Parts: sequence; C-alpha cells; structure tokens
Amino acid sequence: MQSQLAHQVRIEDDFGSLQTVAGIDVSYDVDLNLSFAFIVFMNLSDLKLQRSITAQLTTPFPYIPGFLSFREVPVIMKALAQLSEKPDLLMVDGQGIAHPRRFGIAAHLGVLTELPAIGVAKSRLVGRYQEPGQSRGDTSFLWEKDQQIGTVLRSKDHTNPLFISAGHRLSQDTAVRITMQCLRKHRLPEPTRLADKLSKQRDDPTGQGTFL
Repeated sequence: MQSQLAHQVRIEDDFGSLQTVAGIDVSYDVDLNLSFAFIVFMNLSDLKLQRSITAQLTTPFPYIPGFLSFREVPVIMKALAQLSEKPDLLMVDGQGIAHPRRFGIAAHLGVLTELPAIGVAKSRLVGRYQEPGQSRGDTSFLWEKDQQIGTVLRSKDHTNPLFISAGHRLSQDTAVRITMQCLRKHRLPEPTRLADKLSKQRDDPTGQGTFL
C-alpha cells in the first residue's frame, strides 16, 4: 500500500498562500491500548496558538518501524476532522519521504488530506549523511542511494539535529525554509514543539483545546 500511494506524492511547490499550520504529534497509553492525537492550529506569520485539538482511538496497529502511519493516521484524521477550517500546511512529528518506501507519516497524511505536509523527525529512519555544523541553521543532505530524501538541520546551537523531509505538495527547500521560519529558541519548530508538549502532558494547559 505504501509503495502504491507513494506514486501520488508530489515533492514540488504546489500551494497558494500559506497562512496557517497544524502541528501534529501522537502519544499512547499502552496499558489501555489507546492512541491520542494532538494538533495545534497556528498562524505562520506570528506562530501564535489559535486552537488545540485532542482525539483518542483504540490503537489499531502495533509499533513496527517504517509503518508508523498505520498506527497514527486514524487518530490524527479524527482530530483533523474537528477543525472548523482546514490548515494550509501540516507539520508532522515524523518522516516525509525520508522513508524506505518514500512514504512516511507526513507523506501519508499529505496524500490523504491533499494538504502540503512537512515531516520533522527527531531521529533518522533511513539514509546516510554527514554531520552538519554546530550552529543554528547549519545543514547537510540526507541521501538514500543517489537520491536526496531529506535535510539534516541543526535547529539550535550544539543540539542534536532534526531530519526534515518534504511530505507532499512542497519542495525540500521549501520544507527547510518553513521549518526555519517556525523556529524560536527551542530545538523543535513551534508547531510540533507545542503538539509534542501537549502529547507529554496529555492535557491542555492553554485552556483552548477540546478533548474528544
């Protein structure tokens, strides 16, 4: 299924005005076999939080590297359905095309929603690279055979790099540029950082979220 759907992925800039972004992360309750999706809806211009959404489902798929989307996409789609307006862009804690079959979770969500999508991963799944410089904004290419599948980005001085890969309807250069635009003083860009923070707390400290 991944190999078939990967043919629908478009790694080229194909979007209008990008004004809003949804940051996405997922956490689990292993004992109860539940998955929780956390989505933060933000303006790209000022990165101010507009709304947060949480949804839960029974976890439908075991953890198998390379097949994360089958575990997380159902609960993410449930959460996205609760947004009153579609975001212009998805920023996902996970891989875009930096995946053995070029179809990580950001690519999967991009194809399903037909929205531009970026994968922002905290670790490498596949590929080879040289360590980028130690300063914020330093980059190197992530390669698989003779194809660039992502960018290794030092998002904060002297911290572990992030692995940025386009997911759908935007180029790799644009994926990196938008990720840099979303960085503040932390290692993670604000959309996935706030979604990650909510996933760890499993509550809504902003008072703006909805638990479904």
